[in-house]
Amino acid sequence: MTTHEVFNQVPPLADHDAADDPALLDGLDREGAGWAAAEVHELGRLGGSAPAIEHGRLANEHPPVLRTHDRYGHRIDEVEFHPAWHELMRTAVGHGLHAAPWADERPGAHVARAAKFYVWRPDAGHGCPISMTYAAVPALRHSPDLAARYEPLLTATAYDFGLRPPLAKRGLLAGMSMTEKQGGSDVRANTTVAHPDPDGAYRLVGHKWFTSAPMCDVFLTLAQAPGGLTCFLVPRVLPDGTRNPMRLMRLKDKLGNRSNASAEIEYEHAVAWRVGDEGRGVRTIIDMVNLTRLDCVIGAAAGMRQGLITAVHHATHRRTFGRYLVDQPLMRNVLADLAVESEAATVLMMRLAGATDRSARGDAGETAFKRLALAVGKYWVCKRWPAHAAEALECLGGNGYVEESGMPRLFRESPLNSIWEGSGNVAALDVLRAVAKEPEVVEAFRAEVTAAAGADPRLDAALRQVQADLSDHDELELRARRVVERLALVLQGALLVRHGHPAVADAFCASRLGGDHGQAFGTLPSGVDFAAIIARAAPKVG
Repeated sequence: MTTHEVFNQVPPLADHDAADDPALLDGLDREGAGWAAAEVHELGRLGGSAPAIEHGRLANEHPPVLRTHDRYGHRIDEVEFHPAWHELMRTAVGHGLHAAPWADERPGAHVARAAKFYVWRPDAGHGCPISMTYAAVPALRHSPDLAARYEPLLTATAYDFGLRPPLAKRGLLAGMSMTEKQGGSDVRANTTVAHPDPDGAYRLVGHKWFTSAPMCDVFLTLAQAPGGLTCFLVPRVLPDGTRNPMRLMRLKDKLGNRSNASAEIEYEHAVAWRVGDEGRGVRTIIDMVNLTRLDCVIGAAAGMRQGLITAVHHATHRRTFGRYLVDQPLMRNVLADLAVESEAATVLMMRLAGATDRSARGDAGETAFKRLALAVGKYWVCKRWPAHAAEALECLGGNGYVEESGMPRLFRESPLNSIWEGSGNVAALDVLRAVAKEPEVVEAFRAEVTAAAGADPRLDAALRQVQADLSDHDELELRARRVVERLALVLQGALLVRHGHPAVADAFCASRLGGDHGQAFGTLPSGVDFAAIIARAAPKVG
């Protein structure tokens, strides 16, 4: 009797098109970027290919290494990456996942970019410098002279790694350096000081607790100038080729996102150029923060989709108790529930991308909608991802707990997006500020969700509850998370009722809005069209 025959094991989930996602493709058309479908599929096939998946694995198993000095004792402050990281970055930049939409005049350019960012996910870590470069451009435009010099290089599709004067390179990447150890999200508590130079530049002195992607070419940072907290552009290398004294003290040992470097740095009279007016630092850099929040939503939605298709793929090929897992009623409930959550995240993500695109083109109504909906979406979608990732991992049983499955890496990644660019409380309180101070954003949000009124009684009841929430200001801060959760669910429900698959919309309204749902995934009510929902999540391999 042979003891080493391998059977009832699931084939690798590789060589599939990550863009084979009905909710994504429908949103691409609906939000004005159907013209990009061919490239989205091209990148989706690359993202689902075995070589890309292997690059993602290698980039995470060989994380970056800080080299503070060379062999002779010279200070160099360089970060060394595995070649797989550079392959991932080359593809991302080459397909314009960074700042390229800012140089593309076609309507829907930001939607196309969002879809490409969603499907190119063999590794989440390298998305950090891509996201920050995308977000840096509108902040940099507060200083037109700097934007004129640096924006063409930030939008270029050339990945040009290495420490050289920025204006001598073929393409640039931008990082961000805001938080300090005593302040965290309270950036106004920053103690880094900016001393004006006679030539118009500034010299920065201070310590930053988190600097995202320290291998980038330029950074947006905050420091206390004579006129108050101000935004600055800091180059790694000065125009004369010397290193700017921006010292990398150590790299953070993080739970996830390990392929990407996050550093603790010190400015030792580092040269910086002011972006925007003195004392307007938060107002200047908030444009960057809002766009990286959009990418938090995209990344969480993409992570849910990856966990979902991995779980469905496993259940389709694994037999237990005489049947395939996918044919077991309770597993079908779990998979369908995961699929509903994933599609709700994707339809919201695409709507936010559409609002971003139209806002960038001067649509005031979409700007108002995005102001509230982005904070709502960032709070809720990012909060849902860790629970979703845990349930998807459990669908693989013990196999999902093993690193080779890729699911532990996905699980470790899942809490990050809720923390990055403001934790859950920060996002929820931002919603309250918008509701209290900007009545036009409330009206824009109300117009969006009431467009679905009358289509589903469960959604109508939830709409009435949201109206009551927005009108009741008693202990509103204490109730902030509950209020923002309801806003998110109503928005997702309205979008699914108007644009989603009928089976998905019905299941969402019954469970998330109608209350016919337990506390865990896999508690959808009977009567849900499980087959139709799961079929939309089944990857086509080979």
